[in-house]
Amino acid sequence: MSLHIKAQTNEIAETVLLPGDPLRAKWIAETYFENPKCYNDVRNMFGYTGTYKGKKVSVQGTGMGLPSFSIYAHELINDYGAKKLIRVGSAGSMQKDIELRDVVLAMSASTNSAINRNRFDGGDFAPTASFNLFQKAVEAAKSRSIQIKAGNVLSSDLFYTDQKDDYKKWAAYNVLCVEMEAAALYSIAAKFGVEALAILTISDSLVTGEVTSAEDRETTFSKMIDIALDVI
Repeated sequence: MSLHIKAQTNEIAETVLLPGDPLRAKWIAETYFENPKCYNDVRNMFGYTGTYKGKKVSVQGTGMGLPSFSIYAHELINDYGAKKLIRVGSAGSMQKDIELRDVVLAMSASTNSAINRNRFDGGDFAPTASFNLFQKAVEAAKSRSIQIKAGNVLSSDLFYTDQKDDYKKWAAYNVLCVEMEAAALYSIAAKFGVEALAILTISDSLVTGEVTSAEDRETTFSKMIDIALDVI
């Protein structure tokens, strides 16, 4: 048993979906899984295991930000044998052609966090998705006629910033959107030799100021979850 997850051995699948919101983890399990069982409620960070089309799969809430995400990813891999980690979360668009409810596959994840510079003594590690999972996600989206965008995203340490136009310097280098966890996911996966992919839904736009409603977010999450579950 780890410090933040109280599951027993073999209660967690090798493939784990990772939403930030623990209630979203509960919704995914109850909506998509056959016979879901809650294996974790420590700090109300819910985790469930069930089956999807006969395959064992888990979903674990991670909280917000790189540090919180890093804790859960580390424990899932090292204490419970997770081999495929798929983040499913929301993001803010940085580009005019990335619109509300679009689905984005993060090929790589830039960051304004010092988390990897601390690891690499000031060096710039490039957190990158698993090609195998990325390719499967592209194929899954095509089979479902779901339009996707793919490219570099920004994993930010800051949700509220003092400079509202700060995103423009990233957008100028074709960073597609901003979220808060993918760089941690890809770095930890690389360290421990497992597969990882971040699939994101655009919930708001830094370009236009538009924001989706709670109902819209639930609908658009469905497309993202469909792709993630096809990947397993």
